[in-house]
Amino acid sequence: MFGRRQTGSAPAPAPIPQPRFVQPAPAPLPAASREAPQPARPAPIVVEAARSDEYYRTKSLIFGALIEAIDLTQLAHLDAETAREEIRDIVTEIIGLKNIVLSISEQEELLDDICNDVLGYGPLEPLLARDDIADIMVNGAGRTFIEVAGKIQLTSVRFRDNQQLMNICQRIVSQVGRRVDDASPICDARLPDGSRVNVIAPPLSIDGPTLTIRKFKKDKLTLDQLVRFGAISPEGAEVLKVIGQSRCNVVISGGTGSGKTTLLNCLTAYIEHDERVITCEDAAELQLQQPHVVRLETRPPNMEGQGQVTMRDLVKNCLRMRPERIIVGEVRGPEAFDLLQAMNTGHDGSMGTLHANSPRECLSRIESMISMGGFTLPSKTLREMICGSIDVIIQASRLRDGSRRITHITEVLGMEGEVITTQDIFLYDILGEDANGKIIGRHRATGVGRPRFWERARYYGLEARLGAALDAAEVVEGA
Repeated sequence: MFGRRQTGSAPAPAPIPQPRFVQPAPAPLPAASREAPQPARPAPIVVEAARSDEYYRTKSLIFGALIEAIDLTQLAHLDAETAREEIRDIVTEIIGLKNIVLSISEQEELLDDICNDVLGYGPLEPLLARDDIADIMVNGAGRTFIEVAGKIQLTSVRFRDNQQLMNICQRIVSQVGRRVDDASPICDARLPDGSRVNVIAPPLSIDGPTLTIRKFKKDKLTLDQLVRFGAISPEGAEVLKVIGQSRCNVVISGGTGSGKTTLLNCLTAYIEHDERVITCEDAAELQLQQPHVVRLETRPPNMEGQGQVTMRDLVKNCLRMRPERIIVGEVRGPEAFDLLQAMNTGHDGSMGTLHANSPRECLSRIESMISMGGFTLPSKTLREMICGSIDVIIQASRLRDGSRRITHITEVLGMEGEVITTQDIFLYDILGEDANGKIIGRHRATGVGRPRFWERARYYGLEARLGAALDAAEVVEGA
């Protein structure tokens, strides 16, 4: 059979004890999108370990025999489906030779499990296939957690040992030309579908390798879907569409897991298809649909400490690539200065995200990041640069019930003395919570009349839509 090692015939091994295992049906997990509100606050769910130690002993026995029987170099030349069938045939023969008694369902489960180990990401494969999971968090070989509908749950997924987990981590990061080992124990990477991956290995991670995967939906979310999920009101979504189409410079602010990247993806849908867009990211995860997109990704240093390419290097190089819009996946350091310069020198419609808990804190963080980069500009000059560059700050928040909301649409007005002045256009008010602990709130327009970017909207012929959205929001609030 193709893919097997050519070896002489060997006598059949003596029968071994016949292990059996029965896997009870796992407790159902709530299937919901990350943004979809749940009708009731789910209680924390702990899925008990469904697989016994006997199962893992059986699997280890068969897996060892498979590695001896198969030629991995030839297997690498096969397509995924053919390779999977080849492995299944060999495993079936091994089960027969070793007299292991399994039911049909047990054997199918074991076959899929071993195929995932050889060709995929092992025990992670069932979790990666589920579109309702937002995050996968592996804390060593024995404990794997997931986030579903904003809540973290313990699963029954476990790895054979820490070495298997480390091998899977190596497989993931090597696909994007990175490594994780004693010399480089921290690594950011991505899966082929754009899901963001972070690995931290021993000795930094004391209890074994720690793997965190931020999954992204196969189907890209839209602003209209965010409206259905309650993340923003219809009127607020219309204002965001106008902001994207009128080439406002936007910073999306929020905490970890608040939906910043999801919202950035939604806003990029309103970039014209004839614009040249350049994205800069630590791990490429944005899913732009425009035909003229250049995707850039940072690079860590090699084993000799050479060859590092930082986010600032990418943003500075962008300016030489004739961009019309620059999208920075996450602003973390002195590249904030270069992004502001880009926004202030003709690259209208540029966007970026950063971690902050409010629009006011967002402005302070930008100032701090630039100062940490060694720039010695006077505070007033720096704030004037911020005011001249950023038009709108959108604040995304993850509430205590796990739901995600756009809580502020705030425009940057200018300076009063040495203070940056801002103006809220839309706000989200928390009104209370229902009997199940689900937060009740509403989005409302602040009634500011014409925002500062009105003239920009009129330049692009969008002032009627902007005015109608603001008027409708005021009617809804007064109803």
